[in-house]
This record gives sequence, structure tokens and C-alpha cells, in this order.
Amino acid sequence: MKYFILIFFMFIMLNFLNAFSENYKIETGDVITITVYEQADLTTKARVDSKGEINFPLLGTVEVKGRSIDEVQKEITSLLEADYLVDPQVNVFIEEYHPKKVFVMGFVNRPGEYELFRDRPTTVLEAITMAGGCKEGASQNGTTIIRMEDDKEVTIEVKITDITSKGYKEKDIAIKAGDIIVVPESFF
Repeated sequence: MKYFILIFFMFIMLNFLNAFSENYKIETGDVITITVYEQADLTTKARVDSKGEINFPLLGTVEVKGRSIDEVQKEITSLLEADYLVDPQVNVFIEEYHPKKVFVMGFVNRPGEYELFRDRPTTVLEAITMAGGCKEGASQNGTTIIRMEDDKEVTIEVKITDITSKGYKEKDIAIKAGDIIVVPESFF
């Protein structure tokens, strides 16, 4: 009975937590736990490798990168149902999210790598604030974001004073994981 209550509680918690991350797409470096009801030997905890795959008992390699929790649950259920189990109850839980980071360089007080917010987009001004703000003598209007899109480097110019002094909040654009924010020194 104790075992049943524990599994039931775990099932409820996994579903509750997964509801918060239903739009999240699994990424390289995430750690996921997969359970199959009444199949303890299939319980798997795995870090998504650089190819976006995990190894799962009976199935071997399963591609999970770029898929939602629901999509992975359905695929594993389908694969198990096809050759191994009758009506398997599969649950997938993200145990550890791979941190999404941005790099802030140049004329800021604490240049370095900073983690993006998980629950909402992080803006360029928030990232600069995480880095301690601009140093005196920074060319705030010369700020650039260097981003990789479709294997090409893209440079986005941001005029920080339009956001801070003029109140143009729409110019405080959302940054993406891997972006590099460069705040140059003013030479005038």
C-alpha cells in the first residue's frame, strides 16, 4: 500500500510540474526522468546528450531535443506499446533545466556570463543590469547584441538611452540564450 501511495503521489506531482512546462522544449544538457507505471526497471534518469538524444531501456536511443514533455511521453508510450507493453503509463519530468545564459562584455561593471530568466524573456537592459550596469564613460547608444541565427552572425544595435531616458520600452528587446551583449567605451 505504501508503494502505491508513493507512486500515486509521484504521478500527481509529475503531472502538476509538467503543466508548468508544457510549452518548454527539451534541450541539450537537460536532465529528464522517465517512469513507466508498474515497470520500475524502466525508470530512467538521463542527461540529453549533444545530439539531443537519451538512451532508454528496451528502446535504445530516443531523440528528445526540441520536443515538449507531452511529445516525448507520447513517443515513448507508442514505442513501448508497439513491441513490449500493453497500455504503458509513461511520465516524463524535467529534473534539471540546462541553464540559458547570455554574455555581457565591454564597459559594464561586472562583465561575464549571466543566466536568463526561466519564466519570462530577459531583456537587454535587464542583462546589463545583472552585469552591474554601465560604467561611467560607456557608449550606451553603441550597445550591440551579437546573435547566431541560422548559422550566421547577426548584429543588433540597441540605443540604451532610448529605453532609459525616453521611455521606449519596446526597444528593450528580448535576448536569447547565447547572445553576446557588447557595451563599448565612449571616446568623446
